[in-house]
Amino acid sequence: MRPWREGPDDRRNYHHGNLKEALIEAARRFIAERGVGGFTLVDAARLVGVTPAALYRHFRGREALLEEVAGRGFTDLAERLARALAARGTPLERFTRMGEAYLAFAEEEPGYYAAIFETRGLPAGVPNSEAGPRPSPFDLLVDALQATFPDGFGGVAPRFVALEVWALSHGLATLAASGHLPRGPGVPDKYELLRAGVLALVHGAGGPSPRA
Repeated sequence: MRPWREGPDDRRNYHHGNLKEALIEAARRFIAERGVGGFTLVDAARLVGVTPAALYRHFRGREALLEEVAGRGFTDLAERLARALAARGTPLERFTRMGEAYLAFAEEEPGYYAAIFETRGLPAGVPNSEAGPRPSPFDLLVDALQATFPDGFGGVAPRFVALEVWALSHGLATLAASGHLPRGPGVPDKYELLRAGVLALVHGAGGPSPRA
């Protein structure tokens, strides 16, 4: 793990009300560099300069900390997708920009991205909570697809189209992150592949023409 670089006063400030945020940031960094299984609560405590016992003032355990990171990440992703959908353009352009925002999030926030897909999706640190699990990125895509194309896709269910688009986006993000997406002269990048794929999926499902 790379040294903490937030500033010389950070470790002192953790003892004055910022410990929870520091632990969340530590977990996010560990996940980005090592994966969800790549750290313990002791590691997080050591990184922020406190004893492991201090962590339990804010989180019931490691899973609660991971759920908090996942929840923060999902909120960030949802906001990005909403902004993309609210931008100007045709329905197809706006929906495609959602996919582009999804790819950008996966690249820019690998810790959040991994946490979203590798945790249970339950409320963080709240036993017996009545709040339901957070929605998934798939749920966001379904809602966006239905809002963007209210006339539907003929006999094809919007959830089916959304699942295909999600699989395309997640697959491109995963291949790019692992370095397995082909690159080089004449090879389209992940954003170009996404645009072509979304166009093919939406148009092929009986949706609007490419100019819609």
